[in-house]
Amino acid sequence: MANDYVQYGCGLCAPPTWLNFDASPTLRLERLPLLGALYTGKARLFPNNVEYGDITRGLPIAPGSCSGIYCSHVLEHLALDDLDIALKNTFKCLKSGGVFRLVVPDLEQMARGYLADGSAQAAVRFMDAARLGKKTRVRGIRGLLVAWLGNRDHLWMWDEKSMTERLQNHGFRSIRRAAFGDAEDKRFNEVEDIGRFSGSLAMQCRK
Repeated sequence: MANDYVQYGCGLCAPPTWLNFDASPTLRLERLPLLGALYTGKARLFPNNVEYGDITRGLPIAPGSCSGIYCSHVLEHLALDDLDIALKNTFKCLKSGGVFRLVVPDLEQMARGYLADGSAQAAVRFMDAARLGKKTRVRGIRGLLVAWLGNRDHLWMWDEKSMTERLQNHGFRSIRRAAFGDAEDKRFNEVEDIGRFSGSLAMQCRK
């Protein structure tokens, strides 16, 4: 069976029925001969069917070849200009009528929670949930390695209105808010995790 369903930024979730890509430096280190073994020990962190691929640089996929593309908690880690490149490349990979589903943290929900929280810790809780600040600055070589290998910071946050507009700008249509398990194409059930939808904004659109 031709595998024309692609997930990028997959992390450790890599169903065998999908093509799974991740841009983690840790993945690249794991796959290096000798050095990878020294870095990870005997066990690899990433499943063997995860391939290195960065959506902002383009995935090794033929244009117009994908029936479905999925990413979960990936786009918020991109700067705004890289987000536009990612959406452009996603659109290019899809077949006509192909489906793109995405999950990101819900900025509106976080903001409403912040405004409803009258305590002195409201701002701290908001910044922590949104990952827009740092509690501690790690310095020196360790700090550089953490920044390079981690990529945990959120660089741009989204609500439904702003994400809808961005998707429209890149040519996507039939844009709607999504929920876990509500995809018409049931192949997405193979890759989606209900835990990733909690407190998040999920969207579905088509090329």
